Amino acid sequence: MGHKTLFPLILALLVVACGPVPADEVARVSSPDRRVEAVLVEMNGGATTSFGCEVHLTEKGKTLGDRVARLYGAVRNAHAYGADLKWKSDTVLVVEFLEAREQTFEKATVRIVGRDVRVFLAPGVLDPDAPAGGMFYNLQLKKRGSE
Repeated sequence: MGHKTLFPLILALLVVACGPVPADEVARVSSPDRRVEAVLVEMNGGATTSFGCEVHLTEKGKTLGDRVARLYGAVRNAHAYGADLKWKSDTVLVVEFLEAREQTFEKATVRIVGRDVRVFLAPGVLDPDAPAGGMFYNLQLKKRGSE
């Protein structure tokens, strides 16, 4: 079974077996000119599955736009799940992660705010500073710590 069919199948099975899979926005990074945002959404299927995540591009301040990539079981280091969104210019976004069980690249280029934005997946990038666990969990810990 190919990459493009396995990830949706896993999520569909989770939805049927467990109800809707929670999806949480865990990162939103603006392009250097602040006109476009890259958004990372994390899905937690529960204890028997890994984390899934989706990368979206949208106009600044808007909700989720075009989905450009999906990752399943992506990690940033040996203990941290997820991916990092890095803008290399106003028109180039790189999605960095150490490795992923599945990676589906949906759109290499998206037309947004009157320009083409190119998206690249970059496996093999270690983020030694990423905290252990899921990204949403760590956002909640940080939020509780600042209250």
